Amino acid sequence: MEAAGGGAGPGCGCKGIRSCLLCEGPAQAAPPPQGEDNFTYCPATGLAKGNEHSEFAGWAFPFPGVLLMEEFISEGEESEIVELMDRDDWKPSQSGRKKQDYGPKVNFKKQRLKAGSFTGLPSFSKKIVAQMEACSVLGGFLPVEQCNLDYMPERGSAIDPHFDDWWLWGERLVSLNLLSETVLSMSCDSEDSIQLFPTSSKENRELNPPGSFTQTPPCQNPGEEGPNGTLSPQLVPSWEVTVAVPLPRRCLVVLYGEARYRWKHAIHRRHIQRRRICITFRELSEEFSAGGRHEELGKELLGIALSFQGRPV
Repeated sequence: MEAAGGGAGPGCGCKGIRSCLLCEGPAQAAPPPQGEDNFTYCPATGLAKGNEHSEFAGWAFPFPGVLLMEEFISEGEESEIVELMDRDDWKPSQSGRKKQDYGPKVNFKKQRLKAGSFTGLPSFSKKIVAQMEACSVLGGFLPVEQCNLDYMPERGSAIDPHFDDWWLWGERLVSLNLLSETVLSMSCDSEDSIQLFPTSSKENRELNPPGSFTQTPPCQNPGEEGPNGTLSPQLVPSWEVTVAVPLPRRCLVVLYGEARYRWKHAIHRRHIQRRRICITFRELSEEFSAGGRHEELGKELLGIALSFQGRPV
């Protein structure tokens, strides 16, 4: 067996620096170092709130670009979808995952794209895609690719912080979370800062309304108490902040805007407790859409995708 990341374990698809429990040696059986998320996203307010036992407890900031829809499909629909997926083979993938791809043949390094053996999205996705039309954020969303990922704790399944490609894929990333809950961890490598706002006064710890977040400029002494008994806003480096987005079972999550282009997303090994399947749908970028340089190729691929007659490539 090769060293971690060599990908020599049975059923392992790891390459380069990636590893899983199938290819890690005994000395590396513990999960790779992973920092704890220090904020948690609140769908009701659109805020990322500091976790209770972190240094950011009592602080929050707006976290735009995430839409979470719970119980997007029923338990019966979930069972039927998983049964249909399991009729096809799952191919070994990186970091302990398995995958099924429905999409065109892509060379991201050379930026080359062709239909290849792509025959369309699977038939069971037609109803899922139609249901998305009721969501305003997904107006005009036409998926051209579907990727099914299978996570298992026994394999140490995870996915490292990353951006989805910007050349080929459009703004909205849409994922359906099946079989178990998990956490999407968001991190930012940029050199800029994030402005944090106090969520409560020192005395009564009551939540300040979001509208008050833009009222007070950050001061030179962050955390200093203001005249109304509230703390002044403070600036922190973006790289110090990680945001947990809890994903309930059968939820649909959409990343767009800042959450798509500024924040990397990941699934850490510790957040896979049972089998989890993620179905991710991607749309084409402007370059392959109406008026774009490769509009005709985009039309061809969408025609194939939306036939809903596909098998995994």
